[in-house]
Amino acid sequence: MNGAFNLGKVFGIQLRLHYSWFIIFALLTFALVAPYFSSWFWWVMGITTCLLFFGSVIAHELAHSLVGRANGIPIKSITLFIFGGIAQMTKEATRPGAELKMAAAGPACSAVIGGLFMLISHLNPGMPEPVASMVQWLAFMNLALAAFNMIPGFPLDGGRVFRSVLWRFTGDYKRSTRIATQVGQGVGYTFIAGGIVIVFLQPFNLSWFSGVWIAFIGWFIRNAATSSYRQAQWREDLRRFTAAQVVTTNCPVVPSDVTLNQVIQEYIIPSGCRLFMVADGGRFGGVLSLQNIKSVSQQKWGVTQVKEVMTPIDKLPVAHLGQDALSILEQMDESGTNQVSVVSEGKVVGLIDRDDLIIFLRTRSELGI
Repeated sequence: MNGAFNLGKVFGIQLRLHYSWFIIFALLTFALVAPYFSSWFWWVMGITTCLLFFGSVIAHELAHSLVGRANGIPIKSITLFIFGGIAQMTKEATRPGAELKMAAAGPACSAVIGGLFMLISHLNPGMPEPVASMVQWLAFMNLALAAFNMIPGFPLDGGRVFRSVLWRFTGDYKRSTRIATQVGQGVGYTFIAGGIVIVFLQPFNLSWFSGVWIAFIGWFIRNAATSSYRQAQWREDLRRFTAAQVVTTNCPVVPSDVTLNQVIQEYIIPSGCRLFMVADGGRFGGVLSLQNIKSVSQQKWGVTQVKEVMTPIDKLPVAHLGQDALSILEQMDESGTNQVSVVSEGKVVGLIDRDDLIIFLRTRSELGI
């Protein structure tokens, strides 16, 4: 997810914070302290409560991630954003049981956390009002998070549970994904309609904002369902092709000692090429992409040589001609690169770029083949 920065790692999983998180953090804090706006103590309690809630969201996503990892589903990162959190998987589940366990782990974790806060509230009836309010709010929000995520619409956790059950009984992953996606789109439209009704029925009070927010959540669910289904389709389509069918064997070659400015003026602008093999004396040394070039400020293009920013060959994942394209994409995701080198009989015969894979699929889709 673009616009996010790293916070550190937990259990080897990168935690990231998207800028939109600050919006929801500010809104929740303000909602909690609005009745006591002038009290600095309530501001402290409000900020603390929101931080604890987002800690609960991290726990929710970590539950997904750790259970997923235990079932052979690598998790690269967790990102907090305006709608909560999202775990980035480098590949999808290959068995319905694995997806069921991973999907159910998050809501189960939230339900347990909510139950613990309820228990704390029940066992300590004499807590000061600010603390009691904080504990009760955290109990309600975690239970609500668990309930919301179990709505059976893809890509919500409940939608993934629903898909895994369909997948288990039908044996058809693609059909199960399509049905779960349609339910997810229906959930999204229902939220949008409900939000609009609230806005029109209560146009001049706080319910108006609630209606807008519900409609916004519906819009997000609907778009996420459509996008997730498209990605699932593309991933399934990639299974049908091998590296030999998608490899680029005629990448332009540039020497390692030329400057980035020379590459741009002599290669990129005249030809429009975006990916280059770097070689000296016929020996392949690495890959230069637009991402590599853009990592350097324009003021330094004239003095920065290709070898300073290229991706060395030993940093590239290696694929073989008979390997399926989906596993190659998963290699890219796992290694955090956008290219792989394709090897035959110990020699590099070409490259596969992430953008080329997307263009390849879009072209076939537009042609209907």
